[in-house]
Order: sequence, then structure tokens, then C-alpha cells
Amino acid sequence: MTESAATTSTPARTGVSAPSPAPGPAADEGLARRLRALACTAPLHDLDTRKANLAGEYSTYEMAELALAAIDLVTLQMDFDTGADHEQIVAKLLPRVAAQAPTRESAEHERVARWVLENMINVGSVDRGFRAVYGTFGPDGSYVRRDYDFKLIEEVPGPGGSVYLRTTDEAVNVLVGALDTDVTSAQIAAEVKLEVLISRGRLADAQLAAEQARYRTVQYAETLRRTLEATRRDVRAVDWLSAVPDMITEALDHVADRYRHENAILTNIRKARDEAASERGPDHKRRAAELVDIVKDCIRRHTQLQSRLLEAGPLFRAEQDRQSFAPPAARAGLDLYGQLLAPALPLPLEQATRVTDAFFARGTGLRTPGAVRLGDLTDMLLTPPAPREHLGAEMPEPDLVATPDDSRFSEEQFAAAMELLELPPDAPRRLSGLLADARRRGEPDLPYLIALLAVHAASPPVGTAYRQGEERLLFAVDDGTPLEDPEFGGADLIVGTALLDAAGMTAARTEAA
Repeated sequence: MTESAATTSTPARTGVSAPSPAPGPAADEGLARRLRALACTAPLHDLDTRKANLAGEYSTYEMAELALAAIDLVTLQMDFDTGADHEQIVAKLLPRVAAQAPTRESAEHERVARWVLENMINVGSVDRGFRAVYGTFGPDGSYVRRDYDFKLIEEVPGPGGSVYLRTTDEAVNVLVGALDTDVTSAQIAAEVKLEVLISRGRLADAQLAAEQARYRTVQYAETLRRTLEATRRDVRAVDWLSAVPDMITEALDHVADRYRHENAILTNIRKARDEAASERGPDHKRRAAELVDIVKDCIRRHTQLQSRLLEAGPLFRAEQDRQSFAPPAARAGLDLYGQLLAPALPLPLEQATRVTDAFFARGTGLRTPGAVRLGDLTDMLLTPPAPREHLGAEMPEPDLVATPDDSRFSEEQFAAAMELLELPPDAPRRLSGLLADARRRGEPDLPYLIALLAVHAASPPVGTAYRQGEERLLFAVDDGTPLEDPEFGGADLIVGTALLDAAGMTAARTEAA
């Protein structure tokens, strides 16, 4: 204890500075990368924690497994320019959900699938991203907390106002179990491992290695796509002098090597597939066939990546010309934080209000002047009038199309129906008798027309007929007798003709005039 005290007091006597604290274990970059890798898996584990909050019994579903399947489906369906469709991902995720609870209803399966996919997009947040907090040690040995923002599945706009889904680098790293791995070295290692496994006949392990190689191919294309998107927004934001040309050259060499490598792997897989039937059974042959499809997809993606790499140079030159010769902005924008808020905050209230009052008085926009400016008036007076046609512009000839006659009943049928309904005022008839007379005419639609006119006459427009000067009006009355007919039902109406007061109509028209 005495030695420790002396040691502590020595710097004060001699003036020697105390040694700086030793850096903590998190100063290692590798540990920080592992902490970020652990953070990327937290949203998946959080699904199993939060499934108890859903209305219903959902404990039988393995939500983290479904989330991995959703990331896998989006990764494999998205292409260089487009992404995955939201509804297609839900439809492809449904069989896996149904396999976990086959006795549940399909509506519940669809709800679980949509809930998992929306949580991977993080629909409830403002920026639709996740945030994790981890700690590192600074240069002075102090513990520093850092925020790590990431996304797993993001929504990107597509043509025609559509929205696609795309997985991020963090999501692909979750699939392959790594983070911030160099894409080129990871791709080479995965394909060497794949070749060794195939040569040893371990096709089950080779299929997993092939899937990881395909994920790395998608990640490589995603890196190039983001570089090109940043170039379209601002050429100056991307280092096209050295970094991007070196990446394109390295990527082209990588694609050429991988293409030759994958073709050799494809030849070995086909050989293993053809020899599997006689040696190891149908399961071995099925895995070999699946490997053929996976490596073919890798070759297709590498071919597409190569075409995009070759188009990167012309795209940069075109964007450079477009952005360099674009007309400059009319005036520079105002930095509200740097030019107004930051200088005004330290000021006393009396001085700050003078600044803000002056800003808002001039920042409310232009007002229309109360008088005409002399320059505008001079231009109006000196501008010669535009010549006008005496009769105006020529009107276009309308394209008239004859309206097709879609009436069910013909003019002859209407004439026959009115002939049957022209009844004497003192001799009304039953609807059943009129229908029988219509059927004897041999017209199949004539009874329907008679029934329609009789039903319409049950509420006759007396006022309209009176004003129009009609002398006769068809009416129908229901006296409670049921209609006995093979085609129609209801009441057997009494149909008759009423005479209107012609003298009264004449007097009414005279008074109105």
C-alpha cells in the first residue's frame, strides 16, 4: 500500500505526466464489426418477442425463420434495375407460414406473412430504418457510445409510380453470416469452397456454399448500382478519377475470372448429376440439379453485371456533360440554420427579435405592386397587336358516331301493344286476358311489353297528361285478384282507359296564357 501511494504521488513531485489509460477491448475494429453484425440480427429476434402482442395465438410461428425467408426471397427476386414485388413476396412466403401451422386458416397465414414483411421494412418508423447502439473506446481510452443506422429491406420507386423491394448489404450479410466483408475476396472464397465440396461429392454442403456465392454476386451488383445512382444525382460526389475506374477494372477482371470458374464448376456438377443415378441415388441427383440452377443464375447475374460495368463509363461522361452545362440556379438558397438560427440563438431577446422580424417581413414572398411599372407599360404600348382571323379559328369537324339502337322492343311490337291496350272507356280488361291475346299474336316479347306497360299504368302520370292536352290515359288498378300466368306473377290488374276533361284542359291553358 505504501508503494502504491508513493507511486501515485511521484508524478506530482517530479512533474512527470501520468500514463494514458490503456485502450479497452472494443478498440479492436474486429469487435466493433461483430457488434454491428449482432445488431443486424436484432430485428429478427425482436419479431419472436413481439409476436405475443398480436391479437390471437401466434406462439406456434417462428417469426425469425420467416423473416430470413423473406429476406432470401427479396434478394433472389430483385434484379439490377428492378426489385421484388410486395404481393409476390407475400404469396411466396405463404407456403412456409402454412407449413408451420397447417391447421390454421389461410387468412391468418396471410396476416402473419404481411406482418413479418412489413416489420422487415420497418413500416412504423419515420425513415423505415433500424438503429442500434454499441460502444467503442476512443483514443484517450474513454468509452464512446455510437449509433448504427441500417435497413434490411427498403422500398425503392419503380416505373409508373410502382414501388419495389430491395435488400440492403446488411440484409445480405445477415444471410451469409458476416458483415463488411470484402465482396471480391468473399466471392472467390465461396467459389473455391464450392469447387472443393463438389469434387468431394458433398452436394448438400455445396448447395449452401453456392447460395452464399449467389448472395455475394447480388451484393457486388448492389454496390455498382448505388455508385451509378450517386453519379446521376451529383458527379462530384463520386471519385471518378481513381476510385471508380479502379473498381470497374477490378470488377471486370473479377467477372471474367468468375465466369470461367463457374463454367468449370457447372461442368463438374453436371458430371456429378449424371453419375449420381447409378452410384448415390435420386437425392444426390436432385441436389446436383438444384446446384446446376443456382450456378446458372450466378452466371446470368455476372453477365448482367458485366454489361452494366461496360455502360458505367459512357454514363459518367453523359452525366458530366448534363450536370456541367445545366443552367445555374437563379439565386443561392438561404441556410436557415447557419445564417439565421445559429447567430440568433446567443443574442438577447431584444436583439434577436429585430433579426427575426426583419427576416420574416422580407421572407413572406413578393407582393403585387399597386401601380403598373413604366417598363411594363412601355412594352404593352409598343408591342404590335397580334393578327387575328376575322371569323376566328377554324372549328374542327366533329366526328359523329351513330348511337346503336339497343332497345329490346321494336317499333312494330310497340304498335301491336298499343293496339291491344286501346280499350273502350267503359270496357276495362284483366291483365291475364291481355297477356293471352298477346301470346296469340306469335311475338315472344310482346307479353313482356304488355306487362311492363300495365305495371307502369298502375301509377299514371295524370298531371303530365293533363298539361300536354291528352284526351285518353291508360290506368291499372289492383283489386286483390292474384295473377294466374305461367311466366308472370303478382296481381291480376284491371287495365282500362280514362277520358280526360278536354274543356277543362282548354280553360287551364287559356288561363296560363
